Amino acid sequence: MFGCHAIYVGEKIVLIVRNRKDHIDCNGVWIATSQEAHASLKKDFPSMCSISIFTDGEKESTWQMLPLSADDFESSVIKICEFITHGDERIGRIPKKKKKKVK
Repeated sequence: MFGCHAIYVGEKIVLIVRNRKDHIDCNGVWIATSQEAHASLKKDFPSMCSISIFTDGEKESTWQMLPLSADDFESSVIKICEFITHGDERIGRIPKKKKKKVK
């Protein structure tokens, strides 16, 4: 997916792993979540932030990320995986189905 690796649990996308040469500030683990879950997730993951290429750095993106450059990156990624394993409802979204093109 766009030079990244998406991780699904069933039909729900939960994470995207990104490590590219362009926009290196966006490298890390992207979290599929909702605006409503941001505040509570931020308490669990203090380094979590918006993905700047989605918003030009001006507002908060629905998707959030654990930046590769964060001091707590590895421990946060392990923790988010544990949350997913335990079925944390704040993490994951079912992608909208693509409409078929009419010829």
